[in-house]
Amino acid sequence: MPAIFLPCGCVIIIFFIPALVFHSSIVASQSLHLFVILIALVSCNSNSVFLYFAAMENVFTYQHLFDFTYSVFKAIGCSDEHATLATNVLLSADLRGIDSHGIARLSGYVRLWEAKRINAHPQIKVVHETPSTAVVDGDAGLGLVVAPFAMQEAINKAKNVGTGWVSVKNSNHFGIAGYHAMMALENDMIGIAMTNASALVAPTFSIEKMLGTNPIAVAIPAGKQPAFVADFATTTAANGKLEILQRKNLDTPSGWVQDKDGNPSTNANELKAGGALLPLGSDREHSSHKGYALGSIVDIFSAVLSGASYGPWAPPFPAYIPMPENMPGQGLGHFFGAMRVDAFRPADEFKQHMDNWIGRFRNAKPGPGEEKVLIPGDPEREMEAIRMKEGIPVVEAVVKDLVAVGEKFRVKW
Repeated sequence: MPAIFLPCGCVIIIFFIPALVFHSSIVASQSLHLFVILIALVSCNSNSVFLYFAAMENVFTYQHLFDFTYSVFKAIGCSDEHATLATNVLLSADLRGIDSHGIARLSGYVRLWEAKRINAHPQIKVVHETPSTAVVDGDAGLGLVVAPFAMQEAINKAKNVGTGWVSVKNSNHFGIAGYHAMMALENDMIGIAMTNASALVAPTFSIEKMLGTNPIAVAIPAGKQPAFVADFATTTAANGKLEILQRKNLDTPSGWVQDKDGNPSTNANELKAGGALLPLGSDREHSSHKGYALGSIVDIFSAVLSGASYGPWAPPFPAYIPMPENMPGQGLGHFFGAMRVDAFRPADEFKQHMDNWIGRFRNAKPGPGEEKVLIPGDPEREMEAIRMKEGIPVVEAVVKDLVAVGEKFRVKW
């Protein structure tokens, strides 16, 4: 299906085409229609929005996806507490519209467990600390469990001394960074979360994959306004976005990937042929050196600082890819920060001014053809409200994958 480029701020359009009879676990539609949804993918380094038609054949209730995911985590040996936490973290991505990091990743975690690269019952512990800092050893546990433990450590330290900073080693993929950063909000704190990841990204001027998509999330509390929540990869697009396009047999926009020789490409399968993702900015003329620098900072904070493996030695998420030789550390690394607002100024005063900041930016004059200016976190918050009420769409390829996982563990889909 063809890609379409439209200005930022366009309303998501839903077309209804008679086609599908829903089964009982799917959200019912009175007219039993197939949803064809116009999905918006916001570019990290521009005001453009990439839109494509996605035929969503199934829409499931949150509870259905929760029960299935929880049961799978239990089946691989997770405790009730860890299975519940991992499910909450994983599905937060689907709720917020970040489908690349949600239930579509479940089979990947199972394969890592089968390859003995994930420990389903880790002994997560602090191995070094000061009043404001700590290093956590995740014991090869699910990053979905290790990361909240570490973020809570940062929050606890901030409660005591104003700020808390925690680096993590020996972990795995931790879901969406925003979930962990947002943990700080209820404490009137600013939350920061970042992680290194599988080496899929070529630095500026290189054809070798050296960095991960290495996301950064920052959550800042406000008063009457919703919180400011920025959550973004340091690449032009996250690898999960490529996976979505692969399932749809669609090309990428220009500037997302390069081929194995360093030439621009729009092939969504380019990484499988030896190509690489590009840093935020795409090329030198569009400041890819800045995306490269941001990704490098995340890698150093998350892994070099903690004792995890970094750069091209970061453990790959696909279990079929061999682990790199001569790995310098343990597992993936994360980095978390929590800053108590009242360590800088009274929290109520700060939040009042955040409301003013957000309100002023919301009212900024839109450019030609644009509807409004968005605040980081707006699209995800709005999507969460919709999906909790109306259900979560899951593409057919992912459904088939999940059915196979369920059959493996005798968990009913």
